Amino acid sequence: MSTDTDDEVNVLQLSIYGVLIGYLTGFKSGRNVLSFADTFKNNPERPTFSLITHPNFVNAVKLMAEPWARNQRLHPVLSNLLPEGSLRELIAQGLKVHVDNEFHILSYLGEDLPGAIKATPMEPEDVPDSVLNTHGKAKAVKFEKITQENKFSLAGVQMKFSMKEKDGRYNLSKGDVLGDWIIKTPSTKHKFVPLNEYTAMSLAGLVGVDIPEIKLVELDKLDNLPQINLPDEQQAFAIKRFDREDDQRIHMEDFAQILVKYPHEKYTSANYENIGKVIYDFSGDGLADAQQFARRLLVNILLANGDAHLKNWSFLYPDKITPRLSPAYDIVTTNVYIENETQYALNLGKTKEWYTVTMAHFQSWAGRSGIPWRVIKPHLDDTMSKARELWPEALIALPMNEVHKEGLRSHWAKLQQDFKIEVTK
Repeated sequence: MSTDTDDEVNVLQLSIYGVLIGYLTGFKSGRNVLSFADTFKNNPERPTFSLITHPNFVNAVKLMAEPWARNQRLHPVLSNLLPEGSLRELIAQGLKVHVDNEFHILSYLGEDLPGAIKATPMEPEDVPDSVLNTHGKAKAVKFEKITQENKFSLAGVQMKFSMKEKDGRYNLSKGDVLGDWIIKTPSTKHKFVPLNEYTAMSLAGLVGVDIPEIKLVELDKLDNLPQINLPDEQQAFAIKRFDREDDQRIHMEDFAQILVKYPHEKYTSANYENIGKVIYDFSGDGLADAQQFARRLLVNILLANGDAHLKNWSFLYPDKITPRLSPAYDIVTTNVYIENETQYALNLGKTKEWYTVTMAHFQSWAGRSGIPWRVIKPHLDDTMSKARELWPEALIALPMNEVHKEGLRSHWAKLQQDFKIEVTK
């Protein structure tokens, strides 16, 4: 039995670089519908909202011809903009909504999302009739005034926050202020994660992986954090946002968005061949980006990072239209936290096993991705040469916990001969 309120909707205007994408309508039932604006669909020079809407993507016109309708969760291109895990729980608790009510979480976070998309709550009188008419008798209503008060405490794993740096201090970004750093606080579940990530990212940078600026930041330099439980550790990990430059947004999307997968599918719905093929076929410099991708795949194996899933690879759109592989992020030595972990996140050459993978598996990966092996192998050889030469000594000086350092050295010794790194005591 329907009531008048069943027909009431909130509407978000979606835009990118000031260009209207369309309208996202949220129903009381949890149903949400994205309707693309004709001005966006019909513009051959439109900024890229997602690779699947790129003017050169074969199905773009067909995909945007009909509204994108979902229940509770948003379409994957939008759903993947939202935080996961404990941070999502913290936000949902403050908003007094269910963690799966993604429309309202998006409406709260819409001013500082990853990339260049903005989601702006609309006043009812500003919603075009054409948007309401596509949903029967829908009637636009005002958004309830949402205030997020930091009067809650939530134990959990590592939290990450978008923060603005000024004079060496970091402030939680609010309203239309764009954060320029991602700050990851220490975890209540795993010890010394910031030191681990800083070390792993630094080692990756030494062997030719493109990494953003990174820092360790004293916790007492972080202002206006929510009242979250923190362990007795002194430093957070800070990584410069590569989707922000001079207070301007640069669009990006992760490979869960690109492959239209939900966050919970990030380990199970694709493999590294799928990612490699998209990079090689669609990047503005497919060869250079495929070579960088191969280098990072090897580095993740060498660093025992079992978490390089779909959301930890992204395209960046520096010219607003053409995709390029983004700098690396979220490289962590995970097997020091997960007992008996022996696998990376997705299949590569039909294996996930760190201790059986060889150069032949990379050759198989290249073939299945459609990338010539001759252009990949020199980059893998270069990565191995630098890792063997630089890493054992560099690791001594880096701030990773000593027990974790020993775990990483032990991992190096167990790898196949192609990838083994000798450590002289």
